[in-house]
Amino acid sequence: MRLAELSERSGVSTATIKYYLREGLLPPGRQINTTTAEYDEVHLRRLRLVRAMIQVGRVPVATVREVLRNVDDYSLGHTIRLGAALWALPQVPEPDEEDEFVLAARREADELLETLGWSNARQLTTVSPAYRSLVVAVAAFRRLGYEWGAELLVTYGKLMHEVAKLDLDFVDTQPSQAEKVETAVLGTVLTEPMLHALRRLAQEEESGRRYGYE
Repeated sequence: MRLAELSERSGVSTATIKYYLREGLLPPGRQINTTTAEYDEVHLRRLRLVRAMIQVGRVPVATVREVLRNVDDYSLGHTIRLGAALWALPQVPEPDEEDEFVLAARREADELLETLGWSNARQLTTVSPAYRSLVVAVAAFRRLGYEWGAELLVTYGKLMHEVAKLDLDFVDTQPSQAEKVETAVLGTVLTEPMLHALRRLAQEEESGRRYGYE
């Protein structure tokens, strides 16, 4: 397809597509002549991914470029490639390791992973942004005086494991490794806000059932 058709099918203006091409967010098309290039379904799929990250996820262009670099790094194994792409997305800052609440939260997070039997997650605790986010969140709760028991965290962890299974079941429906990684990134950008919204709606529903609507 030509640039105009790519623009029409994707809903992205030709000017924006040209900008993405210049920034290296979209691979060059197949050059037909000095002024015309041809694009295919790979470009359309990548364009939708870029658009989701930038317009929906508000991910900076430089970060998008880093995510895509990992998506396209075929030298990495599938799990590492997937993790590297997701880890390149914006994350929480490094916690203060001298903070007593952070130290306590790290111990609690380690115990949680042990209880859940998440051996793969435990191996990644030194590098995983998700582990860091968990530590920061638990530390914030403790600092504010909230005491969520270990049993409640385990219950949440088990529920999230079921969500993860659903996520990866969908990812595995994609035909190629590149599409699997792209779908995982897209799912992180788009599914997390959806899950957040569903949780809020479920809370509103349960609140009404328990306490009434007046």
